[in-house]
Amino acid sequence: MNIPQLIKQTEEYVKDQLAHDTTGHDWFHIERVRNMAREIAGIEQADVLVCTLAALLHDVADEKLNPSKEAGLQKVRDWLEAQLEDREITEHIMLIIETMSFSGGGGAPMQTLEGRVVQDADRLDALGAIGITRTLVFSGAKGRPVYDPQISPRDESLKQEYRDYSKGTAVNHFYEKLLKLKDLMNTDHGRELAEERHAFMLVFLEQFYKEWNEGSE
Repeated sequence: MNIPQLIKQTEEYVKDQLAHDTTGHDWFHIERVRNMAREIAGIEQADVLVCTLAALLHDVADEKLNPSKEAGLQKVRDWLEAQLEDREITEHIMLIIETMSFSGGGGAPMQTLEGRVVQDADRLDALGAIGITRTLVFSGAKGRPVYDPQISPRDESLKQEYRDYSKGTAVNHFYEKLLKLKDLMNTDHGRELAEERHAFMLVFLEQFYKEWNEGSE
């Protein structure tokens, strides 16, 4: 297996698949997640190749960007099977991608160290300054308002409700998902990084409400 060539081919495939994304799930998101996954994998002594490939491919299968979750997963499986002779690697990567999503409450626990590493890397990109920016971009792409004081955060226990982008606001998404992520991190390094990014989001929200309410009384 020519690993550098495989990674290069995977990068080009992902760039092509996500070339027109305007929701914050673009190539730059993928590159950040891949880089973070490699960093955490090195610290946690996980399989760097599996983490790298899973991080690169995870949003190609995302149901937000495909007709269905099943269709997205099959697309990634078909591509992997055309590139890899080692079926164990393919199955490991598919297991990670199938279990990646937050899905309105945290999703099923990751079964492997590599899965926990990649999931942490993806969740970290939903936190901090980058996470705030991506939330606003995604909300704009879906026609969701930034904030409406008359709309309360939803109980995100139901996947169908979580995926209903016609409801809610960008600011409510902090309470429905983003502020929950710190306590869902899998690795020690992931938790350490999440603490700082979580704290930044709280500062942002405090300033947001201050500016929103200035002059209202």
